Amino acid sequence: MKGRDALMYLDELEKFWIKLDLSNIKKLLEHSGNPNARLKVIHVAGTNGKGSTVAFISSILKEAGFKVGVYTSPHLINFTERISINGIPIPEVKVAEILTRLKPYIARVAAESEFSHPTFFEVVTAMAFIYFAEEQVDFVVLEVGLGGRLDATNGIDKPLAVVITNSDYDHMDVLGSTITSIAREQAGIIKKGSLVITAARGSALTVIKKICHEQDARL
Repeated sequence: MKGRDALMYLDELEKFWIKLDLSNIKKLLEHSGNPNARLKVIHVAGTNGKGSTVAFISSILKEAGFKVGVYTSPHLINFTERISINGIPIPEVKVAEILTRLKPYIARVAAESEFSHPTFFEVVTAMAFIYFAEEQVDFVVLEVGLGGRLDATNGIDKPLAVVITNSDYDHMDVLGSTITSIAREQAGIIKKGSLVITAARGSALTVIKKICHEQDARL
């Protein structure tokens, strides 16, 4: 598969609706040897400021001499902007190479009755994890696509740190109609023993504190 063919294939995956569920991504990663387990991840969620926060963190780490993978969405001009290392987007040839290896797994997941066809975001997230693991980055700064708890980026089991910028009214059709329900979805990226950093206030902060307590996480 060539670079342009790979991008066209990814475009075709856009017909599969966004699905908030972790079963597909976990199966794709399992077939790929669980590259996510080899990454040191700083996971960033929140309603506003995710992109800026990812930029700040990755810049600090890069300036300190680390090799830093960054995964963000959506892209502005080129698809390859979504996946980068030290500010350099993934080469199209690498997109094609990884996608060629992933395609049989995508087909296998799609064919199994307990799963649905992997979506564009699920496939691209798996690609990012594979790329970062194979390039042996020191850290990955990972931006949540939507919400957190059931977002494909939440295939990470043990993040190094979790950031929740804030909680406000957004995507209420899928995240819920209240600040507390939105905060609960975002706080779904908090894992057992996590270090959690947030600028949330009010009822959102109350929810985040509760989940930190349940997960024995340090806020």
